[in-house]
Amino acid sequence: MAERFDVVVIGAGPGGFRAARRCAQRGASTVLVEKEFPGGTCLNWGCIPSKTLLASAHLLHRARHAGDMGIDIPSATPNWAKIQQRREAIITGTRKGMVGTLKNHGVTYIEGRAVVTAPGRVSVQSNGQSRDLEAGKIILAMGSDSIQIPTIPFDGQVVISSKEALSLPEIPKSMVIVGGGVIGCEMACAYAAFGTKITIVEALDRLLPMEDAWVSRLVEREFKGLGIEAMTGRKVMGVDKSVSPARVSLDGGQTVEAQKVLVAVGRRARVDKDVVGALGLEMNGPAIKVNKKLETSIPGVYALGDIVGTTYLAHGATAEAEIAAANATGGNEEMLDYSMVPRVVFTFPEVASVGKSEEKCQAAGMDITIGKGFYRANGRCHAENLTNGQFHAVRDNAMNEIVGISMVGDMATEFVAFARTLLGTCEPIRNITFPHPTISETIEDALHEALGGLLFEQ
Repeated sequence: MAERFDVVVIGAGPGGFRAARRCAQRGASTVLVEKEFPGGTCLNWGCIPSKTLLASAHLLHRARHAGDMGIDIPSATPNWAKIQQRREAIITGTRKGMVGTLKNHGVTYIEGRAVVTAPGRVSVQSNGQSRDLEAGKIILAMGSDSIQIPTIPFDGQVVISSKEALSLPEIPKSMVIVGGGVIGCEMACAYAAFGTKITIVEALDRLLPMEDAWVSRLVEREFKGLGIEAMTGRKVMGVDKSVSPARVSLDGGQTVEAQKVLVAVGRRARVDKDVVGALGLEMNGPAIKVNKKLETSIPGVYALGDIVGTTYLAHGATAEAEIAAANATGGNEEMLDYSMVPRVVFTFPEVASVGKSEEKCQAAGMDITIGKGFYRANGRCHAENLTNGQFHAVRDNAMNEIVGISMVGDMATEFVAFARTLLGTCEPIRNITFPHPTISETIEDALHEALGGLLFEQ
């Protein structure tokens, strides 16, 4: 006999975890099914382990420049075994914490592969056994996989994805990174600090092409100082693995040698064809089609996160989880503006943005004013030896509102959530006292320049 639950959530990544917890908090009997590990890609092979490596790399980078601040450190070298042990310990500890949180909220957690056999019917298969569930509502949150280039398929040894890049047995002497987006640039910073010779090959004309051009220029300049070579407007044609190191062939006949080739050209929704077929779900290309309520073409079945192909961000998934969970438990809420989901890149220096970009505003024909704040004009940045950074605020002159914020520099990923609260109005800004000396004063500088006299109008 099937076990009855108000909501069955499939996939325990950030989105699925948040949705299950929120459904339970709203009084629904909830079960969360995960076929691998709690936390999904984010915790186990993505956000958390990559930031763990980046934290070690950043500390190493700072230690090597400690002499600039009057501190002599005779030797600063990476202990790869300890770095990897720390990564694994953080993952394991966080998994346990997540399971404990689910238990505390009354969520039933099941390990196994969930197969939706019909609307409201789910079969969980684990260790050769089957457990049948009856669901009032279903929330799909199965995540995504790394995109593979057909001409250079993953082999897990030489040609690797970001998953393998986080747990290599040793630090490679050289690495070609195919793709200059978020994952490629973050891994470039980490391994460059550890001593790997890094070459990024990006098909478009700049790194981080989803950001404004000024962001890309500043990042590319800083990457040169890290010893990272960026080859933009170039394509990888093939990889010869018969020699060691491998030879990476580029368009134009050039070759680059590398022990490892990391392919980081994006991610694709992990769609379970059995689920799609059983429910008859309507698709949006490779992703599951949903409306603003995160409901699929089948009433009572919701989907969120990478599987719907919107942001491919963990916090984008959790934002969608709030909507899906509310609607699966009797609410009536909608996702409104995806530009309000912050975009963050944990490079050296960090990059963050929220709202409308300068280029998108210009493309839309908007009359805008750009206010700028510079790290080099900030006392705290000089004290911390962190003077490479800028903060841009975009004002819509027709509405007299801040509509977008972009920043490059230390702590940018921490500031962006605060920056989000400044969008859509100028009224609260003049009431904010920015403490001195702090890096946040660069935000104040940019806002004052963008808003000008509006700050003092009543």
